[in-house]
Amino acid sequence: SWPAGLTLYDNFRMFADRVEKLSAGRLKIEHLPAGAIVPPFEVLDATHTRVLDGAHTWAAYWTGKHPAAVLFTGGPGGTHGMDFIDALGWMWEGGGLELYQEFYREVLRLNVVAIPILPAGPQAFGWFKRPIKDLRDFRGMKCRQTGIAAEVFSEMGMRVVNIPGGEILPAAERGVIDCAEFVGGVEDLRLGFHKVWKYHYTPGMHENVSIAELLINKDVWDRLPPDLREIIQSAATETFIRWWARWQKQNAEALKELQEKHGVQVLRTPDDILFAFLRAWDSLAKRHAANDAFFKRVLESQRRYASVVVPAKRFMFPPYEFAANYYWPPTKK
Repeated sequence: SWPAGLTLYDNFRMFADRVEKLSAGRLKIEHLPAGAIVPPFEVLDATHTRVLDGAHTWAAYWTGKHPAAVLFTGGPGGTHGMDFIDALGWMWEGGGLELYQEFYREVLRLNVVAIPILPAGPQAFGWFKRPIKDLRDFRGMKCRQTGIAAEVFSEMGMRVVNIPGGEILPAAERGVIDCAEFVGGVEDLRLGFHKVWKYHYTPGMHENVSIAELLINKDVWDRLPPDLREIIQSAATETFIRWWARWQKQNAEALKELQEKHGVQVLRTPDDILFAFLRAWDSLAKRHAANDAFFKRVLESQRRYASVVVPAKRFMFPPYEFAANYYWPPTKK
């Protein structure tokens, strides 16, 4: 689902390289960029019908099929306060992976296997043509958003447009949109958003935990010998951790370049907007849970896991900013 120039695609390359090396060349994966065979938002159906053997994509693109899709990305707000490790813990240790497979095969009736592979977050709030000081400034703007986050932002008063990442810059240049959210940091630098907009706000609550997926057609998966299936799963986990570490450094370097070379103002998202987002998401999630039993099961599963892990982690882990501010005091403007 990604243009070849993005580091999101680099995650795909890393995975394919690890699979080939771990299998001593027995299994080779041909990685293709967005649009090479089908459009970015059509890779799920193409994998189901085996137009593709698999796809490297993001489950929240499928919220039009079923709203629970977003929960398998970690969900807005990290779903009950979870961070990346918590969300992965829910998948690996809390029954999330089993629900993930059930979602595709029994709820959507699609012939695919899903594996978490790509940590694409925490994501920035977005790019804006003018400063936003509070929720009132935010309302009425026409902004690129995707998935269920677009529903949340609509409830908050934003006019949303759903387009793939590769189409954002042309839309911005034509003045079709006033703002956009994609990822942040190095991804946004590579797409060139700074050429149109100079106000970049972070953080966001819409994808502070955002986990993308590897999909494989189940018939293809079942025909692989057990050791190659294990290699794929191990390579996906290794890729998740290694790429995450690399990506954080790239993001830090990108923010420095955006500010120092391109004159971008990197600003903190107003708290009232972030709190408004969480309230709107909670309201929307409650409605979806009332209307759909599977959404409710997944949301409650995440909440049970978070209710144990999140409060304990808050107690055991010092706030990141505690030592960070001691060694690297924030710059006052």
